[in-house]
Amino acid sequence: MNYNKLNNLLGWSCGILATLIYIMSVERSSSWWDNGEFIASAYKLEVVHQPGAPLFLMLQNVFSNLAMGDVSKIAYWMNIGSAICSGLTIVFLFWTITAIAKKLVLNKSEWTSSKLYQVFGAGIVGALAYSFTDSFWYSAIESEVYSMSSLCTAVVFWLALKWDARADQADSNKWLILIAYVMGLSIGVHLLNLLTIPVIALMIYFRKATVINWKGISKSLAIGVSALAFVLWGVIQYSVRFAANFDLFFVNTLGMPFGTGVTVFIVLIVAGLVYGLYYSVRHSKVLLNLSLLSLSFILLGFGSYSLLLIRSQTNITLNNYDPDNAFNLLSYLSREQYQSEPLFKGQTFDAKRIDVKEGSTYRKDKDRYREISSNVRYVYDKEMLFPRIYSDKHTDFYRQYLNIPEGQSPTMADNLKFFFNYQFNHMYTRYFLWNFVGRQNDTPSQGQVYAGNWLSGITFIDNIRLAGQDHLSERMLKDPSRNTYFFLPLLLGIIGIFWQLKKSKRDTAILGMLFFVTGLAIVIYLNQTPLQPRERDYAYVGSFYVFAIWIGLGVIGMVDILQKFVKLPARTLALSTSVVCLLAVPTLLLKQNWDDHNRDERLMTRDFALNMLNSCAPNAILFTYADNDTFPLWYLQETEGVRPDVRILNYGYLQSDWYVEQALTDMNESKALPLGFSYDKVKRGIRDGIQVYDMGVEGYTDVKTVLDIMLSDNQQNMMQLQSGEYVNVMPTKKLQLKINKDQVLKNNVVPDAWKDSIPEYMQWDYNQSYVSRAELSLMGLLEHNNWERPIYFVKQAPNDIFMGMDKYLASEGLVYRLMPVEVGQKTDHPSLLNTDAIYSNAVEKFKWKDIKSLDHFDTDSNFIYESYIQPNLYAQGLENLVQQKKLSEAKKLALVAYSHQPKEPKSMRQTYLNTILTDTLVRVKELDKAKEMAAKNINAIDEQLNYQLGIMKAAAPYDLYSIQLGLGALEKYQAILKDIGDAALIAEGNRVWSKYEQAWLQGS
Repeated sequence: MNYNKLNNLLGWSCGILATLIYIMSVERSSSWWDNGEFIASAYKLEVVHQPGAPLFLMLQNVFSNLAMGDVSKIAYWMNIGSAICSGLTIVFLFWTITAIAKKLVLNKSEWTSSKLYQVFGAGIVGALAYSFTDSFWYSAIESEVYSMSSLCTAVVFWLALKWDARADQADSNKWLILIAYVMGLSIGVHLLNLLTIPVIALMIYFRKATVINWKGISKSLAIGVSALAFVLWGVIQYSVRFAANFDLFFVNTLGMPFGTGVTVFIVLIVAGLVYGLYYSVRHSKVLLNLSLLSLSFILLGFGSYSLLLIRSQTNITLNNYDPDNAFNLLSYLSREQYQSEPLFKGQTFDAKRIDVKEGSTYRKDKDRYREISSNVRYVYDKEMLFPRIYSDKHTDFYRQYLNIPEGQSPTMADNLKFFFNYQFNHMYTRYFLWNFVGRQNDTPSQGQVYAGNWLSGITFIDNIRLAGQDHLSERMLKDPSRNTYFFLPLLLGIIGIFWQLKKSKRDTAILGMLFFVTGLAIVIYLNQTPLQPRERDYAYVGSFYVFAIWIGLGVIGMVDILQKFVKLPARTLALSTSVVCLLAVPTLLLKQNWDDHNRDERLMTRDFALNMLNSCAPNAILFTYADNDTFPLWYLQETEGVRPDVRILNYGYLQSDWYVEQALTDMNESKALPLGFSYDKVKRGIRDGIQVYDMGVEGYTDVKTVLDIMLSDNQQNMMQLQSGEYVNVMPTKKLQLKINKDQVLKNNVVPDAWKDSIPEYMQWDYNQSYVSRAELSLMGLLEHNNWERPIYFVKQAPNDIFMGMDKYLASEGLVYRLMPVEVGQKTDHPSLLNTDAIYSNAVEKFKWKDIKSLDHFDTDSNFIYESYIQPNLYAQGLENLVQQKKLSEAKKLALVAYSHQPKEPKSMRQTYLNTILTDTLVRVKELDKAKEMAAKNINAIDEQLNYQLGIMKAAAPYDLYSIQLGLGALEKYQAILKDIGDAALIAEGNRVWSKYEQAWLQGS
């Protein structure tokens, strides 16, 4: 078998093996974060969050058809779509490694069996090592853009190597044109692929230049960066900007229909490209011809965005930013909805705003475009170059992390310290070492010694870095998310770097540049603030891909090293070295990472979303807030058709005019919301934000009156600014809503126990300094809904969105329901508990399939369980039922809580909340289960306090909050054990208490 056939066979074999592993571990349904939105949007070809991924959606829509009409299988098949893309990435990685290895090993010599083993050994080890790395595997098995984006990057770099090997052939430019087309397509998946442009520019320079020098290298990189900037801004944004301005002229000046200018612009672009190509051929302008062909194919690939223009014209449910015209599409592609981070110059976290500068855009009205203000930019009194500590929302964190005293401004030294210590080390190097050294656990980390660090598995090294390692329990050591690789992948990769450097500095520079642009360059560009809601390792998998190439080359480097010391036939040495490296790196990675990457039995995301929807009465309105309480619900409604009567309203999106317009429209089986005002009252450029100006109005003012003032176009109801402009204001914060008691009772808004506690008015103090479209919509809904449709809020939402109505929100387990009830409850936070609804939901409605069965309870599911399910559904429900002496109901709820909990408590918070369940089990005479709960939780407390004690003894920062929870839980378990009367358990509880009372409470 010749080299090419064997290369193809082994490449496909690696890809098939990886794909099979991915399919075995793929999630059966939707998962957390953006996954639910992507599945729902791909299934119905809708519009996702900015800047969109139309090609990804279209390709995933193809995979959805493999469900053969079974909507419950659509997510599974889309996840398999990602698994196949990831498997194909491994195929191209193998071919990339063998292409580089062949070039360096063969070097114009003849093939030998030893060289063949080295090249293919490198390809197999490098490709399979990357297959089973932590970050890539995580993205490989869910319907997210990163697996397909990785495939695009792999294909582009492989094509660049194909060109490099054939650059002297007459038709070699076809590879560069194909690269341009793949890049154009990749824009419709993710923009990360475009970062390869400077790398390809460097590769072309090295291949074509007769003399290599630093000036030439700098020039090639400058050209590459300019080409990248041209595609990012010229193609993606300015082409749409020019099209929008053409449309503006044709519509506003010539009175033509919307879209005419865009059509003319496209015709002119096509005509210009055709003429340019004709001219370049006729006059033999090779470079011009190549440039125009490349631009043509980039634009052709970019054409996938036409999907957004087409689909947004229809009545689709998920229609982010409504990009149905050129100006909206431009705002969508510019990510106008999101705040941009300063890169080259910007404010410090303590800077004050001294001026506001507004840009402008155009809004599509009935028959013309109207100019409106947009892109507000603030001017600050303090700025610095290369700003890294700019967010005024994280002032306390910056000061604590950098030891900056209150009142003192940060210096450039502080700025650089944060960049190197936090952004580079904590938010990149830590992720890199997760993949090639090992990972401590999957606990989200902000730098704590006990959470989410890299870990090698070599005891003396880990003890130096991470305090308390000798105090870990057996269960902690066997935590599925604790993965140790003993530096083996890292060392093999480093050997590969040095071997390649020895063989070819140019090739090493090319890979080094690719490593930089997909790693550190992204760190610099993202300029992330601290306290991110999730770990961001998925953004840097491109650099991990490059390091996997070096891992592959490290196999050949090892052969080079060993042949100086080991006297074996070259063929035997190459084969045995490859086998040993295969066992030491890819096999080790697979073994260590399988248990925490296998999602085959995970259904928590779907179950949580389903139970939230089923918490709602028919035709309800449910206000959501963030990714994990919105996207899984969208998935269920749009894909599986679950509870289409419930109107899901994301509060953040409701601040945008396009989302208010959707709220005023029928969607699925949900009728339009009765807001009491038309879209024209709040469309973009009109009432973008209304300031609260307290005019000293006595008492409480009806919501209707305040709404009439804020929505009035009469200048007598407005305030005149110093500039002479009249603006709407909210004249008071004290609001009231008259309650139609008959309607409340007719629609069963409140439970029977509270029917006599319905007040004449709901009264509250508005809790914000301005009114956005979201608050206007909520006020309109309160005034005009007349209690016809139930109103709910998710528990994950911050109290700000309740507008000060906290005391009228009754907990029903996973959601709050708005109820006009006065029973002496607190006013500053939701304190009402509808115990009957909690019991009905938990015992009769809710279904949980995987909480108790999973060996590994992933960090996102664990957070949802201990933050919302355990306290709000079980703990509060049990406490109230016991207080009301409803022990029969308490027993049923306790048995449900007992049956649906993780195998082991994963945190002190869980052990503390489990005291309520354990106490209830005692009260309802379920003593065996109570003993089991007490023993399990006391053991968990012992393990975790012992670990924190080890950290304390090493003089490292320990988790005081967890310690306090653990000691508090121990006290409660001791009291419970007295009721159980189990002498052995009582003795164990006393032993644990005595051990840590001395350590923590007596200052030892």
